[in-house]
Amino acid sequence: MEPIKYIAQNQRDREWGLTVCSVGHQKISPGEDYPPAKHNQEYMFDPGHGRILPEYQLVYIVDGRGTLATRNAGKMKVERGDMFMLFPGEWHSYRPDNDTGWNEYWIGFQGVNIDNRVQAGFFSVRSPIFHIGYNEFIVNLYNEAIHTAVRQEPFFQQLLAGVVNHLLGIMFMTGSRNALRKDDEAVRIVNMSKSIMDDFVENDIKMPEIADRLNISYSKFRRMFKQYTGLSPAQYFINLRIHRAKELLRGTGASVKEISIILHFESAEYFTTMFRSRTGMTPTEFRKI
Repeated sequence: MEPIKYIAQNQRDREWGLTVCSVGHQKISPGEDYPPAKHNQEYMFDPGHGRILPEYQLVYIVDGRGTLATRNAGKMKVERGDMFMLFPGEWHSYRPDNDTGWNEYWIGFQGVNIDNRVQAGFFSVRSPIFHIGYNEFIVNLYNEAIHTAVRQEPFFQQLLAGVVNHLLGIMFMTGSRNALRKDDEAVRIVNMSKSIMDDFVENDIKMPEIADRLNISYSKFRRMFKQYTGLSPAQYFINLRIHRAKELLRGTGASVKEISIILHFESAEYFTTMFRSRTGMTPTEFRKI
């Protein structure tokens, strides 16, 4: 498939929060010049000198291998199944190995949505490569983006934005999960602690007690758990209790005070405060709807 030379954008598209600038696919044979002469001229560059783009790009290598170099991350190897992110204003250069070539897909995009995610630390110029492996579903997403960009039917930019968000979600989830799986102990500890919390959701157990049951210091347990789930053990446990509270509010006639006692909240007032902070309504309002 040839790269798309131009993807229309308008002000209304930009107000959506994310727009796509380019999308394409090319297969580079062993020994072939890179980028090839057929490459979109707007994105041509000399790998020996690199370039700086005004947009983000997600590049997915479905076959072959090569290298990526960036200003902040240095030079890195790129293997089959790797996806890497290029950042606006960040010098970079990449190319396939001469003896393997590679098969690459890319999509370029920009907008406040991705800017906010970078600012929040989900993606960093210091860690641009995500090792996610070959995934046919991801290939299909890229191909869907290409077909959508070719047709450019009304409101196609919103559909393309959805594809980018899906790709970003898969890349972040899969890459982060694969990195965590390298530490078998952390995975075992977190899974066992979740099981204990499930068993004790209607009992009074403190998080250091869970760490004791797992023969690990609380500080190490808390660090592992938050790295894996994004929440501290205490916050995760409160969320479990809130979920159980919803079940009790839906399926029983227990009062708010009785539910707070069942779930070992300090008081009915504290239970109401925690419930409202996580659901946007009080337990009584939740029960009514």
